[in-house]
Amino acid sequence: MRKFADLPIPEDGKFVANITHFARALRVAGLPVGPGRVADAIRAVEVAGFTDKRDFYWTLHACFVSRPEHREVFAQIFRLFWRDPQYLENMMALLAPAMRGVQKERKANPAERRAAEALLDGADAEAPELQEGESAEIKLDASLTFSAQENLQALDFEQMTTAEMAEAKRMIARIKLPVKPLASRRTKPALRGRIPDWRGTIRGAMRTGGDIQKLAMRQRKTRWPNLVALCDISGSMSAYSRVILHFLHAASNAKGAGWAQVHSFTFGTQLTNITRHLRNRDVDTALAMAGAEARDWEGGTRIGECLHTFNRDWSRRVLGQGAVVLLITDGLDRDDPDLLASEMERLHLSARKVIWLNPLLRWDGFAPKARGIRAMLPHVDSFRAGHNIASLQALADALTKPEDVGEKARLMRAMREG
Repeated sequence: MRKFADLPIPEDGKFVANITHFARALRVAGLPVGPGRVADAIRAVEVAGFTDKRDFYWTLHACFVSRPEHREVFAQIFRLFWRDPQYLENMMALLAPAMRGVQKERKANPAERRAAEALLDGADAEAPELQEGESAEIKLDASLTFSAQENLQALDFEQMTTAEMAEAKRMIARIKLPVKPLASRRTKPALRGRIPDWRGTIRGAMRTGGDIQKLAMRQRKTRWPNLVALCDISGSMSAYSRVILHFLHAASNAKGAGWAQVHSFTFGTQLTNITRHLRNRDVDTALAMAGAEARDWEGGTRIGECLHTFNRDWSRRVLGQGAVVLLITDGLDRDDPDLLASEMERLHLSARKVIWLNPLLRWDGFAPKARGIRAMLPHVDSFRAGHNIASLQALADALTKPEDVGEKARLMRAMREG
């Protein structure tokens, strides 16, 4: 009996196609897998052979995994794709809502669910009925036309299907938040600076016997501001807050974005700091940890009390040095409007700029009639919509243009007239 290592790879077999298919599933799940790694994996398996499944696993692992947070996702996709002949049923079970019976329901961890979504990539959550002798075939095609992406950018988050929401999250992860550096009061030596450096000039003159041959100059240093996000996770905001947290995760882990630090808080009936959770590079793990930390998901709203807690406990820590505040809420609050107005005024005075994203602006006839909105609106610098991808992309104008006020001017006129 011949060993597996001695078996040659058939020329007309599907060895290359299977590894390519497997690599595509990894790429959909978020692993940086390109054509070069696929070619390396094919050559590596040809050299290593198929003596042992464990060796085959680690051969592909060495070619496709480059970060610690990708190990669990790779392991789940490998198990479903290569090692389990019934991987279709396993994936469907992870995505379909389970029936609550006598046994305790096992909740899929983020890596399992991400692996299932990557392999199915838009397939229905119900497994098709197969006739005897038929085999299940999964077609993976996540490509979108340019016009489809434009339609997706304008589609409301609340109206998206599961497949559209998955594509929207991938698009949101690529959004960049540009920011301009701030001029510091500290200075540094510069040949073409505009500030005279008298001490440097005197030191230079001491080296030449007291003769001043050149006037030393200095220029101001630059520093990057902080981004502080306050995200409403109450019941009326649940359809939008989960997407916004994907957006904040991308901002927290973006390289070269310019922000000194990104601080993220959630609030509903209480304020929760989820900054350290969103710094986890795996988005599913980060959001799962943030959800476990915030115990008031889809509950009530106490914006005034939560802002009071933030101003008392956190404002001096995170709002120093010209921080920009991103406030994501619909403003529907039943607490004392005077308290809300007072805390918003304090927040506005502590930050360099306060940008309010409100999903209610998706309505053409929106008017500031709610007490909470009327109390908050005078104390923000820019009032913008936050209900689709296009509104998040438009944040670049609010961050780079000091004169940008969004819809604030129009709504303030409506408040005075009404």
